[in-house]
This record gives sequence, C-alpha cells and structure tokens, in this order.
Amino acid sequence: MGKVVLVTGAARQLGGRFVRRIQRDPEVERVIAVDAVTPPHRLGSAEFVRTDIRQSAIARVLAEHAVDTVVHLAVTGGRTGGAHSTVKETNVIGTMQLLGACQKSPTVRRLVVKSSTSVYGGTSRDPAVFTETTQPKSLPAGGFAKDAAEVEGYVRGFARRRPDVAVCVLRFANILGPFADSALAEYFSIPVMPTVLGYDPRLQFVHEDDVLDVLRLASQEPRRGTLNSGTFNIAGDGVLLLSQCSRRLGRPTLPLLLPAVTWVGSALRAVGVTDFSPEQIRLLTHGRVVETSQMREVLGFEPMYTTAETFADFARSRGSGLLPPERVGRAVDRVAAMLGADGLDADVDAAEGAKR
Repeated sequence: MGKVVLVTGAARQLGGRFVRRIQRDPEVERVIAVDAVTPPHRLGSAEFVRTDIRQSAIARVLAEHAVDTVVHLAVTGGRTGGAHSTVKETNVIGTMQLLGACQKSPTVRRLVVKSSTSVYGGTSRDPAVFTETTQPKSLPAGGFAKDAAEVEGYVRGFARRRPDVAVCVLRFANILGPFADSALAEYFSIPVMPTVLGYDPRLQFVHEDDVLDVLRLASQEPRRGTLNSGTFNIAGDGVLLLSQCSRRLGRPTLPLLLPAVTWVGSALRAVGVTDFSPEQIRLLTHGRVVETSQMREVLGFEPMYTTAETFADFARSRGSGLLPPERVGRAVDRVAAMLGADGLDADVDAAEGAKR
C-alpha cells in the first residue's frame, strides 16, 4: 500500500500545484486535497474534500481516508478573499484543530508545516544572518509573522505529545516566481515602489518551484544520511538589495520618511492595490537574511534557483517597468548620493551592464 497524503490549502495556487506534483511520487497511492472553498484550478486525480480546518470535521477526514502524511499549506498571509480576522483564524485556530486531529489519529506518521522566516521579526538590532536557533529580538506584534510564530509554538507542542510522528517545519524566505501571488509580489508589480528613506535592505527569495520540490522531499521517507524532521530555513543562495530589485524590474522607487511610507501603505491597502502591511514595511526597512546550511546538510535539499535567479524569473513574468533598467539604476545611485550613502558596488554595475 502506498502513502495517503492530505494537503491543506488546496485552493491556493501553491497548494494546487503541490497537489498535482505529489501525485507523481511513486510512493504515493492517494492524495486528499482539503480547503474551505472549491479550488479554481484542476487537482488532477486527487480527491477534493471541501471542509474548513477550523472545524472538528477535519478529524473525520483523517480517519475515513487513513491518512499517514499531512502537508499543512493553509498557513498564509495577505488577502485570501476574506477579512484578516478570517485569515488569522484559519492560520491559528485551523492549525490547532488540525494538530488535535493528528494527535488522535493512529495512522498519521509524518507532518510537514509551511512556515516563514518572518518569525524572526524585523528590527534594527537583528543579527546579519538568522539561524534556525536564533531567537527574535522582539516577538512579531501582529500580522502573518505573529500567526506563523503561534503556529510553530503549537507544532512544537504536538511534536512533544506525539514523538512517534516525524515533524518538519519549513521556514520559507519570500516566495517568488511567475505564479507568485504574495503581498511582496504585488509590491514589486506597482509602477513606482515606495521605500523607506535612507534604507536599502538585503532581501532573500526562494523560487516557487523549489518550494514544491522541498515540500515533496520533506513529505517522503528520509534518504540515507538525511533527516526529514526538524525546523529548516529555506532560501536561495545570495541576497539582493532593494535598489537592485528596483533597477532589475525597471521600476523607480519613491524614498519617503517612515511615517509617510506607513501612510502610503494604508492608502494602498484601502484601495486594494497591494497588502502593504506594517510587517512588510519592516522587511523593506531592515531586510532579512537566513543561514541555509541545515537545509543542505541535514534535510539534503539543494535549491535549483539562487535569490538572483528567482528574482530574474519573477521579473520576466511581470514585463517591463516604466523605465529601462539602466535609467532606474542611474536614478537610484543619484538618490543614494544625495543621501550621503554609497552607491552599488562597481562589480554589480559591471555585471548588470554585461547582461544588457
């Protein structure tokens, strides 16, 4: 008998793609796709069960299908067609109900949870690089980061109560790619990007194809020399500055004082342009970079895309911006000079010039 895999969040773009991907695994016999709404996309041969994980009915689904592997992708941020309170309830209350059902299930043997590097928070006192054991300087005050931190707390409690279940928590950096539908992808798609005056944060990305591959790896039996349980940072190699992202998109930035950026973010949210939340403003102020050696040495995963390659693939899917990249580059450097900051390194300019 093959494995029976249950995937939550199947109506989301990422969840639907993973459902179709995991069906190709020769070890998998059946895939049960779960969400509170009917997916707008096809799910292949998977069996779709419309149920809200905030309700106790999820326990019946696990029992009826004798599920042995649960991949929890319903932890998400940004707009999902409902109010933030509904999103938070799905993230936190839904996870509590799911873990309660898994705890009672005699068949569940593996749990994979999608989390985020946002659990590390974002302050001026943060270390240059976060490891899996780094404690945040201050706990996230709200939004998706707080939801993810609470979810991880409940998962740790579940792991203590069910030591026989292999639990894998994947902390993803910002996910980008041609099909990305995150708040950051929306931000990078607006014609002029508001930024915080005097800051040029370091950013890290992971390609959506790599996300699917590492989820599949984590849901399998571990290969020799690897361990598919624990908490792992997942990101592509290297970093990009926000100014580099701007010039590669061909979209100019609008440096503003922090209070003005907050006001602009509220205005953009009000008109539905992008979910420019306080959490995202902190990211675009302080940035965030994580260490990924555990991902390679323990989990045994090697991403196909670097951070720069991930962003390049995303940029191609968004088309050209208002200005040619070289003009944006000159404008960004001019603003940096006016602020008394250093421009980008000469080797970066030379590399971009070679590409053009």
